Amino acid sequence: MLKSCNIKPPFFEVGPKAIIYGEAMLKLAKVIDKTAMKYDVDVIVTPQYTDIKLLADNTERIFVFAQHMDCLVPGRGLGSVLPEAVKAAGAKGVMLNHAEKPLTMDVVEKTIRRAEEVELATIVCADTIEDVKTIAKMGPDMIVAEPTELIGTGTTSDSNYVIETIKTVKEINEKIMVLQGAGISNGQDVYNTIKLGAMATGSTSGILKADDPYAMVEEMLYNLRKAWDEMNG
Repeated sequence: MLKSCNIKPPFFEVGPKAIIYGEAMLKLAKVIDKTAMKYDVDVIVTPQYTDIKLLADNTERIFVFAQHMDCLVPGRGLGSVLPEAVKAAGAKGVMLNHAEKPLTMDVVEKTIRRAEEVELATIVCADTIEDVKTIAKMGPDMIVAEPTELIGTGTTSDSNYVIETIKTVKEINEKIMVLQGAGISNGQDVYNTIKLGAMATGSTSGILKADDPYAMVEEMLYNLRKAWDEMNG
């Protein structure tokens, strides 16, 4: 776990995957950045590797994370993603073990340790309760709890899953922040998820497939702040 992870709840994650990049990604990132400042919330954005520096140099409030990295050290490794290079590009952290880039548990742990060595925060994805428990014992900064089968479907995790995964993590390490993902389609989904006790949530399809993605960013971050303030006011 990184000693100086500055992200605080409530926070949000936007993961554009391989859908948008370059100037379109920068335009969206700038909207997210302004909206994050407006509602005083932290937002993680995970762009393509080639856009890390572009976003890091042109935004103020968002936390730019790599979508993945490998656990190798400088030297041989053509085609691999070097932790030191991710850090040098301006990333503040890295996402690991997404359903579209799964890792074995031993590799997850090794990569978390490499991230700590180069002072990158970690947000690690987990599917089942058992996965959540195993990963929590590794001490990442954040865990994304999301059933793989619900990603991109518009169907959110049921309340029992949300409550149980949060409870599981807190029993192991109360410093780990838990983001509840999968199927977040609009502001109401964001609101409902935070009201169940989540510290964070996030969305990709819900934003990028919206009629007006910029307006959806506003809707989601507004409801993130609203629900959090009602729970913790």
